[in-house]
Amino acid sequence: MITHPWIESVRRQLRRLNRKLQAPRWFPHLPLAFLVGSGGIWLLRSELGPHWQHYVHELLYGSHYLKPIRFPPFLIGGALFIMATGLLLRSRTAWTMTLLLLVTACASILFIRPVHEYWLLLYFFTLLLAMTLNWKHFNQSSIAASSLFALTSAIMLILYATFGSYYLGAGYNPPISNLVTALYYSMVTMSTVGYGDIIPKTHEAMLFTVSIIVLGITVFATSLTAVIVPLVNQNLQHFLNHKGKRMKRENHFIVIGKTPLAFNTWRELNKRGCPVTLIMREAVDQNEFDDADIIIGDPSNEEILEQAGAKKATAILAMLSDDSENAFVILAAKELGVTAQTIAAVNDARHLKRIKLVQPDVIIAPQVLGGELLAMLLSGEEITPDFVMQRLLHQDS
Repeated sequence: MITHPWIESVRRQLRRLNRKLQAPRWFPHLPLAFLVGSGGIWLLRSELGPHWQHYVHELLYGSHYLKPIRFPPFLIGGALFIMATGLLLRSRTAWTMTLLLLVTACASILFIRPVHEYWLLLYFFTLLLAMTLNWKHFNQSSIAASSLFALTSAIMLILYATFGSYYLGAGYNPPISNLVTALYYSMVTMSTVGYGDIIPKTHEAMLFTVSIIVLGITVFATSLTAVIVPLVNQNLQHFLNHKGKRMKRENHFIVIGKTPLAFNTWRELNKRGCPVTLIMREAVDQNEFDDADIIIGDPSNEEILEQAGAKKATAILAMLSDDSENAFVILAAKELGVTAQTIAAVNDARHLKRIKLVQPDVIIAPQVLGGELLAMLLSGEEITPDFVMQRLLHQDS
């Protein structure tokens, strides 16, 4: 695809600015967390007035009565403020819960709130779009973070259901007159047991009951998935990573990739008695690697590189089939502050300039060299050893 020179110039400037500002460390999760937290405060301020902090404090101690129509925005605003801390940690669970809260907030404003608050609706809708577009950046799924925010979401839902049914108590038959009965009704309804001893009789109570059933199924299903999936993945990864031998990862070579170049490099280093750790996204079926020191995981993840002993390695060789992934591996290694030599393989000549931007110590391009040598041979050009080494390692003369 042909691009105009000024477009390419803008791209180079943006990439240079991106590296200078170290954007991957704080963008987009930091500004999005700030915007989500600000949206929660805006909703609370809109609902409770400019002195909402004092109002919330007194409300928690039972000094104020909160009208039923104000209760959903009150809990949504508080939950958004809490979830903003999870977004700072790039938590996938916090991202999921935030999307659910934003959708609920939009629906609450659209169907319940007055028209003059449509600016807040536009704010939440724009934020919802921004969160959706940046979903790839919220990829942390540690058990601790997932458990924390799953627990927070469950508590917020229980509070919403309990106090909501208590404030709408007159709309039930028999009426709900205390918090214990409200908690009992909420748990029975959210669990979809439904004994039928308490029945909603007004439209408000019926709609509220529907909301806690839907939210209950959604939140508990999401929370269970958020906790169980990372646990299963961690155990599976632990099993795969300890299937082969476990060597002392120090003064060793780290070969990354599931490509012929990576496997051949491992074989040659292994023949020479050099300690080698292989990092692959998926396990390999060949029996030849049964005794190899293998780590299964994302090689651009700093935790995986640390597990492979990147800080004590002699060299890190990024030999994946995707050139962009090789670049990300080199960037991750540099962010760890490793002293090891970094080597990046290039599979496509068009990507050489981009790979150079991440500044690996060595760039090796055997496939690029093969095509160039074949063309030179067929056209009768002279091929010298110095030229071969220069082009293989892609060193500038």
